[in-house]
Amino acid sequence: MRSPESTAFGPDFHWGVATSAYQIEGAVAEDGRSPSIWDTFCQVPGAVDGGDTGERACDHYHRWPEDVALMRTLGVSTYRFSIAWPRIVPGGTGAVNPAGLDFYDRLVDGLLDAGIRPNVTLYHWDLPQALQDRGGWPVRDTAEAFADYAAVVAARLGDRVTDWATLNEPLCSAWIGHLDGKMAPGLTDLTAAVRASFHLHLGHGLAAKAIRAASPGAVRLGITNNLSTCEPASPSDADKAAAHRADGHINRWWLDPIMGRGYPQDMLDVYGVELPERDHDLETIAQPLDWLGVNYYFRQIIADDPGGVVPFTRQVPGPGPRTFMDWEVHAAGLEELLLRVTREYGVRELMVTENGSAYRDEVGPDGQVHDPERTAYLDQHLAACARAASAGAPLTGYFAWSLLDNFEWAYGYDKRFGLVHVDYATQRRTIKDSGRHYAEVIRAHRAASAG
Repeated sequence: MRSPESTAFGPDFHWGVATSAYQIEGAVAEDGRSPSIWDTFCQVPGAVDGGDTGERACDHYHRWPEDVALMRTLGVSTYRFSIAWPRIVPGGTGAVNPAGLDFYDRLVDGLLDAGIRPNVTLYHWDLPQALQDRGGWPVRDTAEAFADYAAVVAARLGDRVTDWATLNEPLCSAWIGHLDGKMAPGLTDLTAAVRASFHLHLGHGLAAKAIRAASPGAVRLGITNNLSTCEPASPSDADKAAAHRADGHINRWWLDPIMGRGYPQDMLDVYGVELPERDHDLETIAQPLDWLGVNYYFRQIIADDPGGVVPFTRQVPGPGPRTFMDWEVHAAGLEELLLRVTREYGVRELMVTENGSAYRDEVGPDGQVHDPERTAYLDQHLAACARAASAGAPLTGYFAWSLLDNFEWAYGYDKRFGLVHVDYATQRRTIKDSGRHYAEVIRAHRAASAG
């Protein structure tokens, strides 16, 4: 009997895994790499659980051939990874570091030799500290520096890399990094957060132009946003209004501008911060996209919170089972989001660029990692993807987060999302049951497509 994804997804469906540079590479002071804002943030007492840092992480910088071999064992057809800006342009602007480019050159060639298609994200939160010292994302110069960096990377890798994402989850950079203070650079400043959000979008648009200019003809360009369904906690008018504000804060603020709709006026009113907009900026931000990435982990059930912080809402726990992150498992939210983005924004192509779950994984006496909850999570969310595709969502890829257990930002190393277990003391990799299951799903899909 065929699984739903065997028939809902086309023969060229991108079966992938995803990682990010700071979470896995380590080698933070090798071969010319400069500090990023995350290297700095990790030194703030209490900022990261356990006092952990990305200094070594999964040592992917030295062990990438082993990790490519793992991907080949899993049978994935594509790998989404990010480039570390501090490796390429250590000062944020100016001199380019050849050793940094050489590393990603080797990685791309290794992937292609293994029959794996690279999908490159240019920014996954590791801003060079040198740029933060000059104002960071709240200032316009950072957006322009990002475009210059993008041009350098595209010129070097664009002869082999087709799929590019400018930014990963700019919401986290702007809101969690500048408003909530729970991620680098650790600010709690609404004005800085709104300005950062605008310059992240502007950087996206400028980088899109730069990538297409540096590598014309073969580029497929996208951006990834972390989206959530937002449901009112009760039928009250106050909670309904709160859910709409939450949707603006989490979804519409990040989708409307890149889709040519400008910024939602209701959220401009909520924030009360004037955008640092210049002539033609909105046109630059709304560069044509070849695909849109959706990162999905959980829904949000929203209650009004007039005494809280912007957007004056609070999240209410849902009734479903929870992961080790205390996130509710709710696969139906992914289906709903994919169909909503298709319906409301007319996206030509969608990819689920991140989706995954953290649990308390340990290597058992048999030397294996048995993680039935993650396997179930995978099945439920792939089934949601299949339903959305069958209903008309132009879904062309799914990337499991993550290939490896890794440095999980402010949560340190305690939260494990990987399909592959990493013993951080020895760097031993062990494919978990969920990873073997994902490999079987991919094999079944290919067999069904071939048959």
